[in-house]
Amino acid sequence: MALRYSLELPRSLSNFTPKRALLKKRFFSVSASAATMASTARKVLVPIANGTEPMEAVITIDVLRRSGADVTVASSEKQLRVDALHGVRIVADASVSDVADSVFDLIALPGGVPGVDNLRDCGALESLVKKHVADGRLYAAVCAAPAVVLGSWGLLKGLKATCHPSFMEKLASSATAVESRVQLDGRVVTSRAPGTTMEFGVALVEQLYGKEKANEVAGPLVMQSNHGDEYTFTELNPVQWTFDNSPKILVPIANGTEEMEAVMIIDILRRAKANVVVASVEDKVEIEASRRVKLEADMLLDEAAKLSYDLIMLPGGLGGAQAFANSETLVNLLKKQTESNRYYGAICASPALVLEPHGLLKGKKATAFPAMCNKLSDQSEVEKRVVVDGNLITSRGPGTSMEFALAIVEKLFGRKVGLEIAKAMVFTRT
Repeated sequence: MALRYSLELPRSLSNFTPKRALLKKRFFSVSASAATMASTARKVLVPIANGTEPMEAVITIDVLRRSGADVTVASSEKQLRVDALHGVRIVADASVSDVADSVFDLIALPGGVPGVDNLRDCGALESLVKKHVADGRLYAAVCAAPAVVLGSWGLLKGLKATCHPSFMEKLASSATAVESRVQLDGRVVTSRAPGTTMEFGVALVEQLYGKEKANEVAGPLVMQSNHGDEYTFTELNPVQWTFDNSPKILVPIANGTEEMEAVMIIDILRRAKANVVVASVEDKVEIEASRRVKLEADMLLDEAAKLSYDLIMLPGGLGGAQAFANSETLVNLLKKQTESNRYYGAICASPALVLEPHGLLKGKKATAFPAMCNKLSDQSEVEKRVVVDGNLITSRGPGTSMEFALAIVEKLFGRKVGLEIAKAMVFTRT
């Protein structure tokens, strides 16, 4: 399986002429020293704060943990629970002050405003990162964080870096600003936005463990082959998705839910101004997702089930999908949804483990996680990344989650809105 991410190299590390080096993407061949690194778990710190962009934080954590890295999620706030953007609540493993004297192989900063301001203003984090960089260790940042945090701390001097398009002018005052989706220079890796974060995460895996491990992690993600292209989806039996006022959407989560899928769906739908209710299928609102990211739901499913929804959307994750399938309350909600011809969908393991066994794919075309497509009774569309069949939408895995969520946005609000969000996330080229 080819490694599906691209990494821009500084001139000294590439074979490109100076002008082409800024414009052309290529696959990065890891240095010999990185390739021969021992397979022991690398220690990684991902700090988060109120106002952090949840997709950037969760995708980075999830991808790195898939590689076997020992990732500590640390809150720069007084409490462990962080109120990230778009109403997503993440519970950290520790506080920054708890790990101030620890040594890490990598520190990776997510973006999001005002999250980056809160990270920049955390004195304990600034001291930790500056010592980490002075010791010659790997560091990274995405979105606004390269400009607002690393640049403000003077950690990008003389280096090429990238960031969110709206912060490029600020970045240019502290670094050589380039428009790469992922940029490596020396020991720093930078990236642009939520739409480039999965590529960023895989690039960090390669820096920590080498290209073979990065390939191993990238394969099951089902990433795009052509990053930056406009999103597409396959539609069969098209119907107009309609709703009154703002569409009300239920996103259930459970222990073992795939956190990237859940957070991308929630975040993107809330960007579109949909009314998203996140409900825990467990007996408490806090769940531990498949890569041990702790998320806090808005309410328990029993409470959420008292309401009606225009759309019910199931994230994947093996354990989470099994919990959904075993929830009589959720299955009954889904059955009522289909009986009333309202909209529903699922991604990754959930089409195969929840919808199929409960008869919710009868007469429908669907797709699912590649290893589970054999569980679908109709496999005619399983190679498609996103499939819409009337009032049903399904998709394949973490690497198709943005396309999946954007397709939902398009069905509800139109393609113009979907493309605006895709461009703001730098998922689609601006």
